[in-house]
Amino acid sequence: MASHSSVSVSHSSITCLLPTKTHSASTPHPLHCPLRRRLLSLGNRTTTRRSFSSVRASQDDVVSVVDPPLENEKSPGFELVPYLKLKLLSAVSGVNRGLAANADDLRKADAAAKELEDVGGPVDLSSDLDKLQGRWKLIYSSAFSSRTLGGSRPGPPTGRLLPITLGQVFQRIDILSKDFDNIVELELGAPWPLPPLEVTATLAHKFELIGSSNIKIIFEKTTVKATGNLSQLPPLELPRLPDGLRRQSDTRSGEFEVTYLDDDTRITRGDRGELRVFVIS
Repeated sequence: MASHSSVSVSHSSITCLLPTKTHSASTPHPLHCPLRRRLLSLGNRTTTRRSFSSVRASQDDVVSVVDPPLENEKSPGFELVPYLKLKLLSAVSGVNRGLAANADDLRKADAAAKELEDVGGPVDLSSDLDKLQGRWKLIYSSAFSSRTLGGSRPGPPTGRLLPITLGQVFQRIDILSKDFDNIVELELGAPWPLPPLEVTATLAHKFELIGSSNIKIIFEKTTVKATGNLSQLPPLELPRLPDGLRRQSDTRSGEFEVTYLDDDTRITRGDRGELRVFVIS
């Protein structure tokens, strides 16, 4: 019986793998069996690895399941992106979109943005331009820390000298018409007993793609529309000074780079170093 003597599995281990209806003290419970625990562990590991497969949809709505590399059961980037997005949102919260940011706040926001940019990799708008489409809400701008609405560019100051309260700021992008509108909600103070004037200013631009991730915007016009109690008034288009009468630095056109972009979050860095964070509205 040499063939049986070469088997290294004990009788109790084999017994616990056989189907039984009762378990006596001499027969180990199946869950307490070392060999069965090992087999169950291998089976669970296979199931777990498959559960982390990523599901991707093509442009033809064909869903394919792609297994991650065998070296890593979960893709680090897949896990990191939601975490880093929450970290960025946390870093820019509580600073009133940058108007109340100090030097330490600016540093933390910039570091959190860089982490997400590094994980996301280079942005290629030549293939992902459709992700720009929509209405984006500005949640942070490092330029606002200068205490002016124009940031490093000329703009009205905020504070007691000029009673302007900044409301929500949006960017409305249409990739078909190439329209790129900055929409700013403002509250303008008025002498007592008059109520403040609520307006929405729309700075209309056209945009063009430069390279794979840079966007150039060309200013066209500014339209102001009263809201609130005076919403029945028609919009007013502000006259634009001739180019010869405007300072060279007084321009509402510019260029910026899209450094991170997905379905609901966008990070841009301007030609004067401004960091801006947007979420889809």
